[in-house]
Amino acid sequence: MDRPSGCARAAKLAAEKENPMKIAKIEDLHCDAGWRDFSFLKVTTDDGLVGWSEYNEGYGSAGLTAVIRRLAQSLIGQDPRPIERIMSTYYAVTRQAPGGINQQAMAAIENALLDVKAKALGIPVYALFGGPVRDRLPLYWSHCGSYRLRSADILGVEPVQSLDDVVKLGKYVKDCGFRALKTNIFRFDLDPPSMHLPGFARSPGHPELNADGAVLAAIADGLAAFRQGAGPDMNIHLDTNFNFKTEGYIKVAQACEPYNLSWLEIDSYDPEGLRLIRDRARMPVASCESLFGRRQFRPYFENRSIDVAIIDVPWNGLMESLKIAAMAEAYEINCAPHNFYGHMSTLMSAHLCAAMPNFSVMEIDIDDVPWKDELVTHPPVVQNGELVVPTRPGWGADINEEAIRAHPPRNPHP
Repeated sequence: MDRPSGCARAAKLAAEKENPMKIAKIEDLHCDAGWRDFSFLKVTTDDGLVGWSEYNEGYGSAGLTAVIRRLAQSLIGQDPRPIERIMSTYYAVTRQAPGGINQQAMAAIENALLDVKAKALGIPVYALFGGPVRDRLPLYWSHCGSYRLRSADILGVEPVQSLDDVVKLGKYVKDCGFRALKTNIFRFDLDPPSMHLPGFARSPGHPELNADGAVLAAIADGLAAFRQGAGPDMNIHLDTNFNFKTEGYIKVAQACEPYNLSWLEIDSYDPEGLRLIRDRARMPVASCESLFGRRQFRPYFENRSIDVAIIDVPWNGLMESLKIAAMAEAYEINCAPHNFYGHMSTLMSAHLCAAMPNFSVMEIDIDDVPWKDELVTHPPVVQNGELVVPTRPGWGADINEEAIRAHPPRNPHP
């Protein structure tokens, strides 16, 4: 009884070897997402399979689409399934300009190829890597209050313009079933109220990046308001981005001590300086969301600079992200995804969280443009502050191209 089945499988494998699947077309699609664009890569094979990934051309990555197009053109006519070989080749040809936009372009291609391969096998992407370890992922509500401070009209929600509004929002997050939130630094002492973002040259304080008394007071006031509204059991994370230098981050950590943070999030390209901050901080330190590849992460692990490693799947690619997570495991470090993009990115990041053993918590943006759900065929399912890991083949959803066309991008992509 087994022999015909085995013969059929052998015949199928022989046919695939003789006539392998080939990439027929690679396209990029873009749509308006309020204060930025969402961007997607579409890989179509000669037998009609389509693989998707999401990438982001904002936040310092201008020109990424052009790099993706240049790298991807060599894949036309190739079998999309030997992904490790393809990515090893890309690493070699970009060796003299590693990381940065090259790595983001490689990641976009890698992630779309993973979607193709998993769909060809009829399995979720995480099954390619031995997963899932878990089928539900605890979430934290990211940019809590941040988008409501500056873009409430686009979101169609009540604006956050005072500490009282922060208290109300904290209670609302708790009532929605979330057990964790992450916020930024709000300056309600300024007119108009704004976020403190000198690290990105978006507010006063650039380029010095000093932590003065007014900023430290604003941090304390904002955390106190969230703690009042969300209650003592809420896991609160503070993201300070690149807004200070080592000396300033130590002051910030001291200002945060009364509020029982789940982590203080810091961006720093100095692993030894970050270790100094961690030694003096009385709360866990998370970092590394702006790094590329194992080689950049390694000194942060070796220096014991962090408690939680944050990995960006759209920037690194899922395969490389899992390798980073495996390296972190050897240092007894758990990992969390950097995920402040669209739903396709959330699904991609969910596969990382489902497959890696050393998982901490998953980031998600709840506040977003009203048409966000329309952009994918199956939006992520969130229940009681947890994401339900999808079981459909590939990432678990496709892009709705009609919805993409209904919301033209803010920036041209010729």
